[in-house]
Amino acid sequence: MGQSWRCSGLRWSADGPVLRWDGGRDSALTWGKRVTFGVTEGGVRTCVGARGNACPLRAAVSGRSTGARCEECARLDRAHSVAADTIADDPRPYHVYLAWFGPGMTKVGITAVERGSARLLEQGAVVFSWLGVGPLMAARRTEELLRAALGVPDRIPYADKRAVRAALPGSAAERAVEVEELHARAVALGGWPDSLERAVCQVVDHVGAFGSAGLASPAVGAVSELVAGGVVGGELVAAAGPDLHLAIDDGRADDGRGVVVLDTRLMTGWELVPVGSGGLTVPVREFRAMREAAAGVQDGLF
Repeated sequence: MGQSWRCSGLRWSADGPVLRWDGGRDSALTWGKRVTFGVTEGGVRTCVGARGNACPLRAAVSGRSTGARCEECARLDRAHSVAADTIADDPRPYHVYLAWFGPGMTKVGITAVERGSARLLEQGAVVFSWLGVGPLMAARRTEELLRAALGVPDRIPYADKRAVRAALPGSAAERAVEVEELHARAVALGGWPDSLERAVCQVVDHVGAFGSAGLASPAVGAVSELVAGGVVGGELVAAAGPDLHLAIDDGRADDGRGVVVLDTRLMTGWELVPVGSGGLTVPVREFRAMREAAAGVQDGLF
């Protein structure tokens, strides 16, 4: 058997999406690139550890898990994250932002200023604007203020984000409307922490960065898990958040060329190997109800 690789996830750079591999190697992804790999025969998916440390048990984890961590490592990773709200003394400044993923799907969140817009790209935010900047706890209080006063959530299920991508409004102006309206309502609220500086609304649209032409092609399904001996292969037509949208020549669509979504978080923890040909021999969850869900009729996609 040839050399195997372990994926450490998808990252977004100024030039676009990049697959990262253990050991420091990066693979830049461009539209039209063939993304093809196999999972080692007889392989087992193992825990990726936490906070840069390997899992001491090298525990086996479910193929469907997007975290690829055992229960203990997941608990450790969560306990030291900003999202868990357990870190109160972080001296870095934080942005508060509004992120839009599709009609009626806007969330509020925070991210360290030093990260720029990387967090928004990683989440698959189609449109976003900064709301303000200040110390961590002030940013947290502002996030809570917006959730309580405006009913804006701080989390949107990833399945919902994925389901609406092919039905986004066609113009940047249309996509910006909800963020602009919520931004105006948010900055007009009383009760903002004194140490948090409000930001003017400057909407950033990521459709071009995600691959606008590829996003317009409705996905027919998503890889639900990788399996030992399985193969994934296709042409990259778009990417958003951790997802790669791959055109697969396997007759899944009427024209014989369907777009299937691969959540790259499913790749972590596996030993992956190069393969000579593409195709798809891993489980796929079909999106027969994609258009109805995108129109607001939730029909149990997941």
